[in-house]
Amino acid sequence: MRKTIRAALAAASLLALAGCKQTVGGNGAAENSAAPASAGAVDGTWKADIDSVQFDQKPDEYLLQGGQYSCKSCVPTYTVAADGAFHPVSLPYADSMAVKVVDDHAIQRMSKKGGRQTGETKVSVSADGNTLTGSFTDSSVENAPPTKGEYTETRVGPAPAGAHAVSGQWKPAKLANFNAEALTITLKVEGDTFHFSSPSGYSYDAKLDGPDVPIKGDIAGTTASVKKVGDGYEETDKRNGKVVGLTTFTLGADGKLHVVGEDKTNGSKTTWTATKE
Repeated sequence: MRKTIRAALAAASLLALAGCKQTVGGNGAAENSAAPASAGAVDGTWKADIDSVQFDQKPDEYLLQGGQYSCKSCVPTYTVAADGAFHPVSLPYADSMAVKVVDDHAIQRMSKKGGRQTGETKVSVSADGNTLTGSFTDSSVENAPPTKGEYTETRVGPAPAGAHAVSGQWKPAKLANFNAEALTITLKVEGDTFHFSSPSGYSYDAKLDGPDVPIKGDIAGTTASVKKVGDGYEETDKRNGKVVGLTTFTLGADGKLHVVGEDKTNGSKTTWTATKE
């Protein structure tokens, strides 16, 4: 799942949970008409409504067969031996991964970067093989509380003959039991500066229409820039100079924060709303 609401719907994104989190920007949004916005209309501390999250993406695809585990929907894709040991990978948020087979319906994934463990996901598949359930801990931000949550996916593509039950294609279905660190963000527009922070450890201060700035806490070296767009604000995330994500923050007529997140590496979109604390 992906990564991404930076607070933790980024950690909660299907890609993030698959071990290939691409962006840390907010993910989500609303089709509601926006309320007329003043410069500080989005100011405040906001908590995401986890039931409002909607995914628009291609299915996640995994293959565990012959002692090898592959994430075929990750960008980039990767394959490691499923022997419980850490093996090198070249991913933005991990340089080594370990996959352990617990039984014929369950596995455990762990990731490291720079020798420090950054995440762990436990995945199990129902007896009928049609529902995948995962629980994750994302500890990628050093000296910050880990983000935690659970998710379910529904099978939309069969597992190859003889493959482990996690194999096949899966469609995101539901998120649950996210901790507050995973759901909370604070926004503030002060003069010509857009401030973003989260108890999950991510923050930045970007001049409107200004240069890219580093996102503090992001271990992949992602940068952000922000501009005013209509009644809202658009964040552009880059990595190595290439755009990897867009996020818009808009105050809706319902008084909620409406967020739309686009992952430019795989064409996915996530939308959600948040209520002011």
